[in-house]
Amino acid sequence: MSSLDQGAPLGAITQGASRAKHGATLALLAFAQLIISLDLNIVFVALPEIGAGLGFSGQTLQWVVSAYTVFTGGFLLFGGRAADLIGQRRVFIFALWLYALSSLIGGLAWSPEIIIAARAVQGIGAAFLFPATLSLINRLFAEGPERNRALAVWGGAGASGLTLGSLAGGFLTSAFGWPSVFYVNVLLAGIAIIAAFAIIPRDRKWHEQRSFDLPGALTVTAGATLLVFTLVQGPEYGWGSGAIIASAALAAFFLIAFTVIEANSADPLMPLRLFHNRSLIAGMTITFLYMVTFGARCPTSSPCCCRTCTASLPCRQASPFSCRRSPSPPARKPASVWQRAFRRAAPWSAA
Repeated sequence: MSSLDQGAPLGAITQGASRAKHGATLALLAFAQLIISLDLNIVFVALPEIGAGLGFSGQTLQWVVSAYTVFTGGFLLFGGRAADLIGQRRVFIFALWLYALSSLIGGLAWSPEIIIAARAVQGIGAAFLFPATLSLINRLFAEGPERNRALAVWGGAGASGLTLGSLAGGFLTSAFGWPSVFYVNVLLAGIAIIAAFAIIPRDRKWHEQRSFDLPGALTVTAGATLLVFTLVQGPEYGWGSGAIIASAALAAFFLIAFTVIEANSADPLMPLRLFHNRSLIAGMTITFLYMVTFGARCPTSSPCCCRTCTASLPCRQASPFSCRRSPSPPARKPASVWQRAFRRAAPWSAA
């Protein structure tokens, strides 16, 4: 047998292994994107049970949803910069650890403050995980049809997660109680962490010295967080309330400061020249208009308006302009066996 005949099967095997590795990597990145969107919707059906179990007031129950949205939007640029400088694989795994730990605390929550804090950390995890998955796709898949197909699968997984979150939330809440909508994230994130070590290649070493642009990162994170808070809580507090006006003014101040910092930075977090791209501006505008009206068909109040139904999915999509106030939750229910055991193990939690 000639060397040419021997090399052909070997090349085919190598090419097949490479395709399998790419397929597994894409499946993992799509799975991570599904976790992000699933986590946004999975708590909606469980909100009445959460309010009853932890003694939420009608004014604070909405924060179980809003905390995730506010902190995701606020830390998104910061998460993107971290992925660029620290490494996409490292940030990907770190974000999944944030998801797993915050979900565990959320399921064991013994007070409204704890579960809201857990949701906020989940939002920060989403802000780190989202840009890490996107940058990994850009790094691992060649530009052209291969990357386009990968982005289509990645985006489809995110869209599917919105629907799956509502369906899974209803099933888990009715079958196992509201803590299960948090515990399921521990399992999903754990699977993704193990797979990431085996599948995703190590981060490349960067030889050029780049700065984190800390002033820009701090100002844009503060400004974006305050802006998202204003949009999310405006219908709840009233657009003319002092808290909303102050939040909007501070958001404008920090975002203007961020613009000035970026214009004078040698290594900006977000180069202002990007805004010269008309296609980018058009895409951002369309996305913004779509997202602010997403789910605006909710006819009554907060996402809690749908208590256990799974038919009217648009009613549970979070839109800052779709709702006015949260319903009053039913009477407080006894803590679960796991929550009582956690309180006994950590007496300080009862304070």
